[in-house]
Amino acid sequence: MIEIKGVTKSYGDLQVLKGVDLVIPDNKVVAIVGASGAGKSTLLHILGTLDTPDSGYVSYDGVNVTALKNNKLSHFRNKNVGFVFQFHHLLPEFTAWENVAIPAWISGRGRNEGEQAARALLKRMGLENRAEHRPSELSGGEQQRVAVARALVNNPKVVLADEPSGNLDSDTKRELHELFFRLRDELGQTFVIVTHDNELAQSADICLKMRDGIIANNL
Repeated sequence: MIEIKGVTKSYGDLQVLKGVDLVIPDNKVVAIVGASGAGKSTLLHILGTLDTPDSGYVSYDGVNVTALKNNKLSHFRNKNVGFVFQFHHLLPEFTAWENVAIPAWISGRGRNEGEQAARALLKRMGLENRAEHRPSELSGGEQQRVAVARALVNNPKVVLADEPSGNLDSDTKRELHELFFRLRDELGQTFVIVTHDNELAQSADICLKMRDGIIANNL
């Protein structure tokens, strides 16, 4: 279980988060919706320890990760949090399997172990035959599935996704969304997804609406 308690965040005179309280249970697809500027991405970054709150805390299974510093924080993030963004951020000089394996290598797993984990995930994504291709040789949907595999390679507690289907056509978008729910069922994976996609929001196990820096309601 992930808990956010009393989280606030300001940038200069602009207060973006105004006291967010939130509990995210395991093995769920959680959608966060709301207008641009409501604080969705800021909340996601704090949840993923990419940013720190001005007040309040984030805990994972009772551990206050807001208090972690430097190497301990980096290690926690690498092992427990996966990220998928609107733009896949794959490294162009590496193949699909190498992109997926990089977080595993950073975590200290050996080259062969990282490669085996990466190839197994790509097979699960239906990309077994694309493992040796570089990002420029993949479609947009394939690139995003590689990004999902990369997010999963260290068996994280949660995968955080910020508009992951924002650049995809309707059919590819639907395939990606179905993948999230399949991974929830097959791997017991938790997803927290910031989205403007109504279909995904309505299908999610939990849909949270943000308005003016707070959770307005649980839809």
